[in-house]
Amino acid sequence: MLLSIDKIYLALDTALSTGADFAEVFVERSLNKNITMVQKSEKAETDSIVDRTICGIGVRAYLGLRSACASTTDLSSEGVRKCALNVALSISDGKRTAPAFTLHERVNTNIHKVEIVPSSVSNREKMDLLREGMNTAYSKSDLITQVMGSYLDVDREILVANSEGLLTGDRQIRTRMIVHAVAADKGENQVGSCAPGRRMGLEMFSSITPASIGEEAARSALVNISAGYCTAGVYPVAIENGFGGVIFHESTGHSLEASSVAYGNSEFCGRIGEKIANEKVTAIDDGTIPNAWGSINIDDEGTPSQRKVLIENGVLKRYMVDRFNGRRMNMPSSGSARRQDYSYCPTSRMTNTYIAAGNDEDEDIIASIEKGIYAKKMGGGSVNPMTGAFNFAVDEAYMIENGKITYPVRGCSLIGKGSEIIQKIDMVGKHMLTGQGMCGSSSGSVPTDVGQPLIRVSSITVGGR
Repeated sequence: MLLSIDKIYLALDTALSTGADFAEVFVERSLNKNITMVQKSEKAETDSIVDRTICGIGVRAYLGLRSACASTTDLSSEGVRKCALNVALSISDGKRTAPAFTLHERVNTNIHKVEIVPSSVSNREKMDLLREGMNTAYSKSDLITQVMGSYLDVDREILVANSEGLLTGDRQIRTRMIVHAVAADKGENQVGSCAPGRRMGLEMFSSITPASIGEEAARSALVNISAGYCTAGVYPVAIENGFGGVIFHESTGHSLEASSVAYGNSEFCGRIGEKIANEKVTAIDDGTIPNAWGSINIDDEGTPSQRKVLIENGVLKRYMVDRFNGRRMNMPSSGSARRQDYSYCPTSRMTNTYIAAGNDEDEDIIASIEKGIYAKKMGGGSVNPMTGAFNFAVDEAYMIENGKITYPVRGCSLIGKGSEIIQKIDMVGKHMLTGQGMCGSSSGSVPTDVGQPLIRVSSITVGGR
């Protein structure tokens, strides 16, 4: 156990001692590995090897709709007591008798099988895997002048206990490789990337080979170095599957999190049961997908993960809710509370969020567009959850002319408003894939999957030249 039972009781009793009606303890120990390399010639050179251990406790308490939290790396009895006392004094300055409770341990079913624990593999072997991916990218063309690569793994153990009697925990192992390839021609540089990750160990590389990661990064860079510039305008856009799902994640997903909805800061407040999207759109957040990058057995409040249908055939069905914001909304937790580490307060966040497969053929989606944009690979973006206004870069794009994908263009961005765009998704393909990313919000950066099939947005503002 990450913390003795006596210290857990001490933290909870102290946090409750001034009148709080609920207290929670979150203990974490995480081992993080990050290897980075750079290649400018035939041989990739090691840039850095970083091993980081995170270990600490977060204590939180509620009194009605007030919440306070504190954290410390001092896991001694006195350190734990002081941390919990800071929380108690923030809630109230009175002295009251803490309510009695008894902790009961709940053992969770682990649905994420790990075959090769990262700590069992040497740095040299991990570097060899990364080097394989980078060498593949570098060797694809003389136009590839530089390759940057990262290998990452995380082995995270958590313990959650609260004054309702819950005592539970989880172990989360994740592995990821990122390759960036730089193509140069006529004084210009363009970058292509590939960054798969899974909630599994190094067995990931038996199905997603380092060579395939490097090849994809180089291919994208070479496409972009040959591309002309996109002409700005309003177009129909076909957005490819996989990381294309980031457009739903940002434009709509954040607006369905209780961290926005509970405070009236979402354009979808109070709209459950209403049609908010095209009837072809069904959107799901599912933290129970085995070995998916954003999956969790339990959330960071100890609630079991769930599969949540957010939008069904265009109708808003539910929000993503954490325990505290659920108090404001009079809704139970949906297993959506997440935090970067013990030093952050948890709040509602996405896990694996995607638009479900539809019934349209990919060829028909492309053929339906007389002139428009095919967004093969989406990049990063930002959104204002209150208004739904968003802006996304497109990392790899092509023109569609007379129902056919023609030549590549660069410098594209997609600009719009979430509530309008999901009404304009009028064709949804059959082949759903996901892409991996790190989502930043008030509770820090957490791993999330985004996904969708190929979709058509009937019209959207495209930024360019």
